[in-house]
Amino acid sequence: MRNPFGRRDSAAAPGSDTNTGTGTGSGADTATGSGAGAGTGTGSRADTGAGTGNGAGSRADTGTGTGAGARADRDTGARTGPRPVPVTSHRAARAVLAVVAGALPALAFPEAGLWWLAYVALVPWLLLLRTAPTARRAALEGWLGGVGFVLAVHQWLMPSLHVFILVIAALLGLLWLPWGWLVRAMLGDGPSGLRAAAAILVIPSGWLLIELARSWEGLGGPWGLLGASQWQIAPALRLASVGGVWLVSLLVVAVNTAVALLVVSTAAVRLTGLVGLVVCALTVGVVWWGVAPPREQGTARIAVVQPGVYDGVAGAEQRFARGEELTRELVGQDLDLVVWGESSVGADLTARTDLAARLSALSRAVDAPILVNVDARRSDRPGIFKSSVLIGPQGPTGDRYDKMRLVPFGEYIPARPVLGWVTSVGKAAGEDRRRGTEPVVMTLPPEDGRPPLRIGPLVCFESAFPDMSRRLTRDGADVLVAQSATSTFQNSWAPAQHASLAALRAAESGRPMVHATLTGVSAVYAPDGGRVGAPLGTDRSAAAVYDVPLARGTTGYVRYGDWVLYGALSVLAALCAAEGMGALRRPASELRAPRARTARGSRGRRER
Repeated sequence: MRNPFGRRDSAAAPGSDTNTGTGTGSGADTATGSGAGAGTGTGSRADTGAGTGNGAGSRADTGTGTGAGARADRDTGARTGPRPVPVTSHRAARAVLAVVAGALPALAFPEAGLWWLAYVALVPWLLLLRTAPTARRAALEGWLGGVGFVLAVHQWLMPSLHVFILVIAALLGLLWLPWGWLVRAMLGDGPSGLRAAAAILVIPSGWLLIELARSWEGLGGPWGLLGASQWQIAPALRLASVGGVWLVSLLVVAVNTAVALLVVSTAAVRLTGLVGLVVCALTVGVVWWGVAPPREQGTARIAVVQPGVYDGVAGAEQRFARGEELTRELVGQDLDLVVWGESSVGADLTARTDLAARLSALSRAVDAPILVNVDARRSDRPGIFKSSVLIGPQGPTGDRYDKMRLVPFGEYIPARPVLGWVTSVGKAAGEDRRRGTEPVVMTLPPEDGRPPLRIGPLVCFESAFPDMSRRLTRDGADVLVAQSATSTFQNSWAPAQHASLAALRAAESGRPMVHATLTGVSAVYAPDGGRVGAPLGTDRSAAAVYDVPLARGTTGYVRYGDWVLYGALSVLAALCAAEGMGALRRPASELRAPRARTARGSRGRRER
């Protein structure tokens, strides 16, 4: 301990200094290396060499002591002050928080349906990444949050994939690893006003690239895009008509980023966040005011047949019989089309002429063509196909669409020689389905002088892909039809989430969309994405008729495509160029040198 005159008592510490002095100035010593101290000596110590004086020099300390100057010495004996605080529990807590924060946005999707939560759900994750001690730690917490997001959004897959869902989540979570680093780079260490403004564009752009990457069929397709959580909000659907679901996602993440900036203590940064929120609101307002909704031009009367759950060996035959029964109830309804769900026919109609005859009889009875879906091995080519087949009064019309994008593990196993073992731990495909080669637009016969109705079929999770419905619209489809089956996930969030995707596809394309399933949820959406009539829930076995409004205009998304994604790529490219030139870096005079070690042996400020 020091006496009032600045002299150190020899009993203060069991170690001793090999070259010591006292000073009233400031000094900094690294662990056992050299330090610089400037000041005038006011006292003396027991030294092995020098006494008192002033100036700057280097010294090596092997003991400890406390002094008036600011200094930090590594000790080998006793020391004053608390012991170092373990950081293991702190890191573990941050890891858990990252997983939970990443999972939070899943509550914005059906069936939880807290759509408003999407605009703040990313804020806890952003703030956690912002305070990461190092860039490497931010990347790790980005990955952990991505794992949480994938698990939460795809939790309905757990009964089918079991423990393998953890492997998938860990792999897909890697897409968020660079995003974690990006968030810390833009928001961490007290961002300037310029960097905060850039963050409102850069962070959403980085998120969009993640959504683009995981939209690849081999990575599971675009399920759980953040913008899809806004499927029932009219202004968001209007945005989708301009830039697709990508523009909605961009806006949602931008709002989250602006809210996170409001939490930052700097007044200039908070003002930037407030301006960002105002710009987002104005963007929505301008689109809502300046972009007209699709103009309705006539209606089509379309029926959906939903037989319900039929499993087991005889399930396919029972399902067909129930669909046949429900279709007969539609006689006299003046229909333009009847739609059955995915896998509604379990045998090839060329081989099973009896089934083809029963379907053609139904078409004559209801006086409308019937769109069925055949899930069977074809007689004219090898392999199993899922095909939309149009049936008229004389039998199959020849219009046929073979599903092009298959569900990984559900309909095929990627790299089956390597991953084929997953069939033993889950409900993975025992045999790979075959793919179609091109989209098909089917033309229904004209009636009562009206122009022929053209329909664009999609099968199951193909309704999640914005580019497929856009292609069908550009090819002349008047109505988009998705045939689906989610009976495997009947008591989960999957049926409601799947049906909600049709609202986005309708708004993007400016065409109505019919989502017909075997077991619910079946629903119909107008060209602006608004719901038509009442949906058929998972508890229903019924047929329903919908007066579907038609439209002929062209939306911005159909005309210009994925321009939002190109814009996001341009923003990130500009950031890389600016960082390379040092345009967004702080001046060298503002960089702070790392603090010295404290008496507890921990670094005062970690190198960033």
